[in-house]
Amino acid sequence: MRPLNQVRPGCRRQLGMTLIELLVTVLILAVGLLGMAGLQSRLQQSEMEAYQRSQALILLQDMANRIAVNRNNADSYLTNSTGIGGAGVNCDPVAGDLAARDRAEWCNALQGAGETSGGSRVGAMIGGRGCVESLPGGEYLLTVAWQGMVPLAAPPAGVACGANLYNNTTNCAGDICRRVVTTIVRIATL
Repeated sequence: MRPLNQVRPGCRRQLGMTLIELLVTVLILAVGLLGMAGLQSRLQQSEMEAYQRSQALILLQDMANRIAVNRNNADSYLTNSTGIGGAGVNCDPVAGDLAARDRAEWCNALQGAGETSGGSRVGAMIGGRGCVESLPGGEYLLTVAWQGMVPLAAPPAGVACGANLYNNTTNCAGDICRRVVTTIVRIATL
């Protein structure tokens, strides 16, 4: 009878993992962790894009309601294609007639005045601006534009609000970082 620690002839005894097996395991684990880190980064970008879009929709509906309430003076809300708001733009003081106050409050809201952090406005989109354009038949096209986080596709050519104002990096040429949401407000003749 052979002792237990003796190996049979022709068979090698395996005592543990070899260094190559260990390196392959570490490499597979590293690739997996890098993939998870990339996925987490992409999820954060998507979350920010969704937050900005939801804020834009809220502000768009806010101005649509303001125009509908003050429908007799709807033309007082008209802007040019640059719009109101935007980064570094001073909003008009909240004074004057109802339309002027609405425009000033919308401008402040587009710049994120609803939420602050350390004195900075953080409650809206990056570089948010709003436009009100007149359409035939008593209709008004309302648009909110802002700076997206990553390049996608340019908005339709018919939406002029903020066009070419968000091309601040080489990755964003051709308006591929500009995001817009629009709605139409119809003013009935009563």
